[in-house]
Amino acid sequence: MRDSSFKIVYFCLRMPTVLRIKGYRFFFFSNEGNEPVHIHIERADSYAKFWLDPVRIAIDLGFNSKELKEINNIIEDNQELIIKRWNEFFTK
Repeated sequence: MRDSSFKIVYFCLRMPTVLRIKGYRFFFFSNEGNEPVHIHIERADSYAKFWLDPVRIAIDLGFNSKELKEINNIIEDNQELIIKRWNEFFTK
């Protein structure tokens, strides 16, 4: 479960969506261009953050191990697209 401070920040930022697959939303926050390339994932009340080079989990709040493996596979399959979208957004 996310705490209230996360919700306040979460709803105040622009969050470009990169992918929607199998009920997961893959997105990034518009104020994170100073961090290494990564992607946020949400579905229902679960949330995760993955680094992209190499693909690895940074934060998990509520996904089970099967879901995390599925998310990891989706990211690996779409890694080039995610990195491309990140670069397009943060080099504007």
